[in-house]
Amino acid sequence: MIASLNLLTISLILFAISIESRYLLKPRQAKVRGGASETFKTGSQAAIRQAKVAQTRGALGKATDGSQIVAMTADIDTFALQFKISAPQDSLLPAAKNGAVIQPSTTAPTSNGVNGANVLLHGDGGQTFFDFSNQAVQNNLMGVVVLAPNDKMFWGGGAGSLRTDGALHSTLVNKLITQVLPQVMNMDPKKVFFTGVSGGSLTLSGFFMPMFAENYNTGAIMSCGGLSPQVKPSENFGKTLGTMKIHFQTTTQELTSLQSTIPGAITTYADAAKAAGVDDKTLGTKLTADSTPTGSHCAFDGRGFVSGVQRMSDTYGSIIFGDGNAKGIGKAVSVLENKQTFASGIPVCKAVAGTLKGKATRP
Repeated sequence: MIASLNLLTISLILFAISIESRYLLKPRQAKVRGGASETFKTGSQAAIRQAKVAQTRGALGKATDGSQIVAMTADIDTFALQFKISAPQDSLLPAAKNGAVIQPSTTAPTSNGVNGANVLLHGDGGQTFFDFSNQAVQNNLMGVVVLAPNDKMFWGGGAGSLRTDGALHSTLVNKLITQVLPQVMNMDPKKVFFTGVSGGSLTLSGFFMPMFAENYNTGAIMSCGGLSPQVKPSENFGKTLGTMKIHFQTTTQELTSLQSTIPGAITTYADAAKAAGVDDKTLGTKLTADSTPTGSHCAFDGRGFVSGVQRMSDTYGSIIFGDGNAKGIGKAVSVLENKQTFASGIPVCKAVAGTLKGKATRP
């Protein structure tokens, strides 16, 4: 009898451990049907193959303004992150060499440059990484584009709105900016801005901004994508939304799945700002949205994905630093006043039944 009880006790303990382990490992090991692989480890064959592709395909050599494009690998916390920078020759530091593997360093640079950086997270599949739509120095911001470190090149891993590696990828990008970029480019660390495209916007709005926005307090465009915070926001996230410019850009023919997550993200952000005491007038100038383009997903020019994303990059300054009039796209309008709807009739800036309604949830 005693032996049977002991055996039962041991079985229950082992079962509990297995269940606990499954949930503890969920952020990196959970596999979504049709989703991306685990994040690539440094030195793995998968990471080596991705580095080769990143360093030989797409925009390389000279950027559109004559600045230099350099493709490198960042080895961060045992994970491999491929990235490209576009900077004038006099802004490149000795470590900036094609194919170089850069280790993080917490040592502060001896001097800072005048130009900042525009860090772009591409959409699912990586097309915008290879096109490097934000290359060149635009608005005194040097271009930086980072490749999602998994087989399908999905930022945040997983698939759809379930980004199981969102927190991990956001942490890697933050360390890339603070501990790797200062080693390869002479930049102003107080002028780091952001761009998200499709799946990149999901990770940027759902994870990176809630986790790190208050550390940068600059500006970001979430194009053709948005996700409410999937992690507990940092202490001053809501307050930061009253000083940081964030714009959501979409189209009337947006993907059906995003017609719920984009309004959910906008509503959550507005709620967080108000809860932190940001008044409507201030919020209206900092948190904006537009859905004027009649094109399909990311086709902001009404023609296609690639040209549409490029149009957004070309009008970045007008939205973030200017009056909000984006030539050929539309006008950034306060999310509190924006009455636009998708072609389906769903409001762009108001969460409705079936959306997240401003509640931060975990995947």
